[in-house]
Amino acid sequence: MADRDSSAAGEAGGPARSGRLWVGLLALAGLGLLGYRHWPDPSRAASPPSQAAAKKPQTVRVAKAQRASDTLSLTQTGTTQAFDTASLYPRATGYIVERKVDIGTHVKKGDLLFRISAPDLDQQLVQAQSQILQLQAALIQARAMVDQAEANRHLADVTNRRTSTLAGSGAETRQNADTSQAGVLAQTANVDAVKAAVKVAEANIAAQEAQVARLKVLTGFEEIRAPFDGVVTTRNNDVGDAVTADTNTGLPLLTLARDDVLRMAVNVPLYAADGVRDGLEAKAEVAQLPGKVFPGRVSRSSSTLLYASRTLVTQVDIPNPDGALQAGLYITLTLAIPRVSPAVSVPNDALIFDQAGTRVAVVEAGQDGSQVVRMRPVTIFRQTGTVLELRTGLDGGEQVVVGPPASLRDGDPVALRPEGKAGT
Repeated sequence: MADRDSSAAGEAGGPARSGRLWVGLLALAGLGLLGYRHWPDPSRAASPPSQAAAKKPQTVRVAKAQRASDTLSLTQTGTTQAFDTASLYPRATGYIVERKVDIGTHVKKGDLLFRISAPDLDQQLVQAQSQILQLQAALIQARAMVDQAEANRHLADVTNRRTSTLAGSGAETRQNADTSQAGVLAQTANVDAVKAAVKVAEANIAAQEAQVARLKVLTGFEEIRAPFDGVVTTRNNDVGDAVTADTNTGLPLLTLARDDVLRMAVNVPLYAADGVRDGLEAKAEVAQLPGKVFPGRVSRSSSTLLYASRTLVTQVDIPNPDGALQAGLYITLTLAIPRVSPAVSVPNDALIFDQAGTRVAVVEAGQDGSQVVRMRPVTIFRQTGTVLELRTGLDGGEQVVVGPPASLRDGDPVALRPEGKAGT
């Protein structure tokens, strides 16, 4: 009886234990599955992203490439200079007896500035002129001697013919005939001598006349006149001052500057030097005269570039008929230089410089209608403050990426950043 009861109890507890076992196994399986799904898998973490994720468009800013104007605007500052400047020194030794001008006096070409009294020079001129009269009298005497010598030769010739005829008939001795013939030769030589004396006298007169002409020129320097229209900028002598000729080591009598035209030197950079031509228009502005523009023109330029700076020295003439400008002013000069070759401008931060060279990223339409990036190699013409001018690579009108990310590659799809969100 007892054996049946225990057997019945064991048969009743067996199914219960089996159910609990299955529940525990299912719980462990669930925990293992949950842990598998959340446990980090190194192989999965290192796997490359999907094709869809790799081709996700990048948002970029773009700017339109602008075709540069046909001229280069070059602005430089400098100082105006007088078109002509002359320092006048004395050429005659004496003392100043008259002064006609002072600092700031405007004069015309040929106006009298100073008069110098030079008595020694005047006396030298008078003496030289008197010597010409003496030489002219000597020339007259020499010419008279020529006439006399020719008459003597004619008489000797007639005598020689008569003596020769008589000697041939025996009426005259042979010795007398030879003597008369020698007399002809002597008179001929005398004529040649006096003719040479005439030439010497003429040469002496010519030399003396040249001396007189030189002294006249020097006496002309007793009056110092203006070599051109201008204004007196300095004056260092006054009436009564003694001056010495041809002493250029001290101060000049005065300095004269031509101010109806001013000039300024401009150093044109290498990139614009090919477009500089004589007659090119320029504009000058002065800070002291705001809003007023003075026209100018390129008058001349050096044919070669300066070796150290690679610049072309160019001079610009600025007409100043009303005297509004003065030499020594600090001015700003602008030249509109024609371009020799076309150029396209883009923002400075559009440039990509890497192992592939200098490039810009241009946004183009893809085959499926999307927008993709194409890398264009470019050649830089010049760089200004915010703009980069390109000589080759772009034609103008292209959309270039501004501030391209480092991960941007040729052919990548992009999305354009809307206007107004440039700072986001």
